Amino acid sequence: MIIILIVAVLVVLVVLLLSVFTVNKGYSYKHTIDRAEDSPYQQPKD
Repeated sequence: MIIILIVAVLVVLVVLLLSVFTVNKGYSYKHTIDRAEDSPYQQPKD
């Protein structure tokens, strides 16, 4: 019974650590913004 409890706690800790790692990686991502002139959806001005 104690083995199951230890394995369950280890699984919870691994999932928690992976979740924190993923969230931190997402927040540290550097977003870029394309210029309006480079947009393929913009209508050309005549």
